[in-house]
Amino acid sequence: MIVVVTDSSARLPVELRDRWGIREVPLHILLDGADLRDGVDEIPDDIYKCHATTAAATPAELADAYQRALADSDGDGVVAVHLSSALSGTFGNAERTAADLDPAIRVVDSKSSAMGTGFIALAAARAAADGADLDTAANAAGAAVSRTHAFIVVHRLDNLRRSGRIGGPKAWLGTALSLKPLLRVDDGKLVLAQRVRTVKHATAAMLDQVCEVVGDCPAALAVHHVANPEGAHDVAAALAERLPACEAAFGKAIVNPLGPVLALHVGAGAVAVCLQLAEQGAD
Repeated sequence: MIVVVTDSSARLPVELRDRWGIREVPLHILLDGADLRDGVDEIPDDIYKCHATTAAATPAELADAYQRALADSDGDGVVAVHLSSALSGTFGNAERTAADLDPAIRVVDSKSSAMGTGFIALAAARAAADGADLDTAANAAGAAVSRTHAFIVVHRLDNLRRSGRIGGPKAWLGTALSLKPLLRVDDGKLVLAQRVRTVKHATAAMLDQVCEVVGDCPAALAVHHVANPEGAHDVAAALAERLPACEAAFGKAIVNPLGPVLALHVGAGAVAVCLQLAEQGAD
């Protein structure tokens, strides 16, 4: 059976990874001369306060994961779904590694992050569980990219300024540091969706935009946070109230931390929503 591989930015809960047999390759945090692997090594809970940097999954790590997955697939193949190529070098490393290893490895750019990537990996894994061949499973992941959306409210702009991960015009970053911007992932890039003066209003704007995207089409939902579990649970509760069809179709929203790698880029207090619209015609 096809095996799916992703990276630690996907924020897939362990129970989902185990259920669908999804493998994970760690991203890296470089702190005080130490190379820490996300999901493997102990990383400070307040890493977002540190002057650390992030690094992509290495070719060696990717090659090891892909080779193991190929062996376990009995030659059926591997679908690798990774963090947006506009946000990390992991996808580029993955493409080059796959090209050197075996044509039975297909690499998919999620053009997203966190559970945006996770939902796309799940689409490939579900196709594989249904008996899909390599092309069909890879196409299922590719088709899921356009149905996946992500939004995030950040409390401070300092981390984004340092990370350089924001796309598009940057003039607004140097003006009002008191702004609480609502950001979205657009074609893999993190861009400004709306300028808002308070966190409360930015969160309300995020909820409105999520509900507008979902409309009458049920969606799988995930809410992430950086050191802000209360804010994340409040957002999840509001989504459950406003979008009951999503819970009916997919269950309760996943709520979990954004993880240390992404936390470094967005800072404490951030709350994000990732969603994947149901496939048209799906039961």
